[in-house]
Amino acid sequence: MAQPAYLGVTPPISTSPPTARECEITVTLHAELEARGIYEGPEEGRTREQVLGRLNTLAKQFVYQSSLNHGLSDAKAREAGGTIFTSGSYRLGVHGPGADIDALLVVPKHVEREEFTTLFEDMLKRMEGVSEVASVPDAYVPIIKCIINGIEMDLLFARLALPTIPDSLDLRDNSLLKNLDERCVRSLGGNRVTDEILRLVPDVPVFREALRTIKLWAKKRGIYRNVVGFLGGVAYAMLVARICQLYPKGNAGSIIARFFTIYQQWNWPQPILLKNIEEGPLQVRVWNPKLYPADRAHRMPIITPAYPAMCSTHNVSKSTHSIMTEEFKRGADVVNRVIMGSAQWSELFADHEFFTTYKHYLQVTASSMSAEAQLKWSGTVESRLRQLVLKLEFVETLIHARPYVKGFDRITYCVDEEEQRAILMGGPVSEVVAARTGKEEDAEKEGRPEEGWREVHSTSYYIGLMIEKALPGANGARKLDISYPSQEFTKLVKMLDTYDEGTMAVTVKHMKGTSLPLDVFEGKPPVPAVKTKGTKRSKTKKLAAELEATPTPAPEDGDERPIKKARSESVQVATDTFIPRLRTPDPQELATPDLGIAAV
Repeated sequence: MAQPAYLGVTPPISTSPPTARECEITVTLHAELEARGIYEGPEEGRTREQVLGRLNTLAKQFVYQSSLNHGLSDAKAREAGGTIFTSGSYRLGVHGPGADIDALLVVPKHVEREEFTTLFEDMLKRMEGVSEVASVPDAYVPIIKCIINGIEMDLLFARLALPTIPDSLDLRDNSLLKNLDERCVRSLGGNRVTDEILRLVPDVPVFREALRTIKLWAKKRGIYRNVVGFLGGVAYAMLVARICQLYPKGNAGSIIARFFTIYQQWNWPQPILLKNIEEGPLQVRVWNPKLYPADRAHRMPIITPAYPAMCSTHNVSKSTHSIMTEEFKRGADVVNRVIMGSAQWSELFADHEFFTTYKHYLQVTASSMSAEAQLKWSGTVESRLRQLVLKLEFVETLIHARPYVKGFDRITYCVDEEEQRAILMGGPVSEVVAARTGKEEDAEKEGRPEEGWREVHSTSYYIGLMIEKALPGANGARKLDISYPSQEFTKLVKMLDTYDEGTMAVTVKHMKGTSLPLDVFEGKPPVPAVKTKGTKRSKTKKLAAELEATPTPAPEDGDERPIKKARSESVQVATDTFIPRLRTPDPQELATPDLGIAAV
């Protein structure tokens, strides 16, 4: 059967070259990206190569030691090999200054998975220039995070059914997936997918420039993080690659314009595919919504092109989906105005307003008594935040729950064990203790800690809550009861093996927007809150907080007109009683989606 003369599952929409105006905006786009410093310099590039070389040497030493531990001779142990592969933005060639490297440790069949987070992790900690080593063994795909010579690394593990792992190994060979468990197949997918993406785009330099643009936009708008329910780098890469297939002669400016135009109106859950799904001979699961109910539940399926096909966006929730859709619409509007000459590219990359958008927030804090334990514990809690968002989406009157894409690390110095225990368990913080809380580097500058003081390390994550407006004529306070999802979430993370009841804690706390810690604004002055008249709080409801449910917009720059006070209402928020009030799912949410491929 003859192969089609195009890349992708449908013919291109247009093969016309870019217009003069599209060439102009591509030049200004490149200038904007350069001005923002997103291109890596040669010195950092050499550092990355050196780090990967050292890591590759360590991989061989690890396999050698493991082989000896399993009774292999010295000669066989040296032949066993072991090597490091890269994936993600580094392998795609779109990484920038300070970006991390996604790497994969591939080992022969006799090396046990448990040795990755024991023997290898210990060897990694002893390597010169390595810091902040933290493993998350409870994750579905175990991962080790660390910093080597200033370069952040995310390390995955895969064990192949081979006696040796040569440096010349080609992971594109589908037969390598034989006799592997699903976790190893997923780990191998990163490298295999990135290589396949590059093979399936018609113009790699154009693809890279467009992807750099989209990554910067997504990070600035606060929608770049797979673990909390948004899209990760690989998913955005596939979205850009599909537009490149549809417009193979386009340049970066025209690809960006079509990216937003198409995805703001995409008929989800119709999947994004870069090629037809392969049905291989191996006994591995392939994405198939007709066969697997879990696959039918995916809201924004973006399917990996390497065998076996998987959904890279299974973490997307109703809330994050709606937020990304609005951002696609905003992006389309801005780029249209850039083309018309009434806007600059800088407007596309305007910072998000997460911490000034909502009146209601949840603060999820993971705490522990040591820096080393905190690295693991905070990563474990963050990896489960999506479960809290999913539970919150069934709460009455809640429109959406938006997670922020990163956590905020803090350290508190306590004078004795009693104070340390109280802070660890989320107890009230006095002004005196608050003065001893902040970023670790700030504490060191001020000469703390004093001798004998104890530490509590914490990482706080934030979820913005958008609440329905009260119906016309409604009187009295409404109650937003989020106690059930909050306590179910804390029960979930405390059941994990990582959790140690004596030294770790996790708390879920409601916060008013006006009470957010200043460090979340990262040096930018917060927008002043507009005071409105609220309903007096009942003394008998000590666990409820009153919140203004209707945000009042802050004045624009240069606008000195007084802001009219909006009609206020009171919302009582409870987080610590079991009174589940869940909404009934819409029938359309449970319906089997039409999975035909849209020919855009």
